[in-house]
Amino acid sequence: MESISNRVNSLSPSATIAMNQKSRDLQAKGINVINLSVGEPDFFTPDHIKAAAKKAIDDNFSFYPPVAGYPDLKKAIVEKFKRENNLDYSPEQIIVSCGAKHSLANAMMSLINKGDEVIVPAPYWVSYLEQVKLCEGIPVVIDAVFETNFKITPKQLESAITPKTKALLLCSPSNPTGAVYSRSELRALADILTKHSQILIISDEIYEHINFIGGHESIAQFADMKERTILINGVSKAYAMTGWRIGYMAAPIWLVKACDKLQGQTTTGATTISQKASVAALTGDQTCVTEMNKAFKRRKELVVKLVRDIPGLQVYDPDGAFYVFPKVDSYYGKKFNGTPINNSTDLCLYLLEHAHIAMVPGEAFGDPACIRISFATADEKLVEAMKRLKDAFAALK
Repeated sequence: MESISNRVNSLSPSATIAMNQKSRDLQAKGINVINLSVGEPDFFTPDHIKAAAKKAIDDNFSFYPPVAGYPDLKKAIVEKFKRENNLDYSPEQIIVSCGAKHSLANAMMSLINKGDEVIVPAPYWVSYLEQVKLCEGIPVVIDAVFETNFKITPKQLESAITPKTKALLLCSPSNPTGAVYSRSELRALADILTKHSQILIISDEIYEHINFIGGHESIAQFADMKERTILINGVSKAYAMTGWRIGYMAAPIWLVKACDKLQGQTTTGATTISQKASVAALTGDQTCVTEMNKAFKRRKELVVKLVRDIPGLQVYDPDGAFYVFPKVDSYYGKKFNGTPINNSTDLCLYLLEHAHIAMVPGEAFGDPACIRISFATADEKLVEAMKRLKDAFAALK
């Protein structure tokens, strides 16, 4: 007898994972699909990080780790925050989890009660709303539109706040838009939040090091915000370590203790070998981070130029992350061989089936006018993909 819980039935599947799987299914049939749907670097994990993992295996790090993470990794994370962000944390304010998504889920489940409201700017990452729903919270979506470079305004934030607001979920650099909040923009949001002491800030900064405008800014830098900020980060994007599954949270001790208790009853500690590799990532030579960021910037400029060459598309030039999020709604209502394209889901399926390029529909991110294109792949693949994209749009009548 099938009897799935209401909480699982209430969830929507991840559109990113679904498009990635459709792409793989076609590739398995021998079709040359260029997959621009998945959010991960195409680079291999740097050698010095892999060497640390091999050493950890030889040194027999094969037993249960502490739930919150090995002391040397927590120390490396504390030092990273001081060195790169000028933020002071103690090891007791750090908890290591199985990826930044896990860190976010821990924070949500430890904070959100039934009926609590969480403000989520849209476009948003596909899992934000689902995690709030899983905790029986209520997502309150603010539309950050193309005309404001996909960033919310202080006025929008203030209008969304109610007595039930528990948290604001920020993502900078943003997935899916690549928008990056400046220091002054974050300060303006903080000025609104100072009037509402009950609101916590969950700040997803996993794309911190993929930044094309200089230094990263965190809302935790402001003294009046630091004790109210749950800072989420990890090694996946900066060090090309998506499969190693290491994320971490910096937060007030009371919340870290709650997440430690929750994690102790769900996953326990993150993988021992991955933790030791992450120590090497955070404390070792950072040249690999700089070089990958240079490659992403070059690819971004290439893709933005090629997308802008397609009639009817509008694209924001992203300041970070490795996505472009062009407006494609001028093509809605057009047809291919009599089949109408009514929305971004129709469009992405058409592009996959007929142009053999995989992208993610904007509906999944809360903006149905757009599609998400990942440029985390080789330059020659991007050039070919954009040629296919241009031809596919030209075939719509």
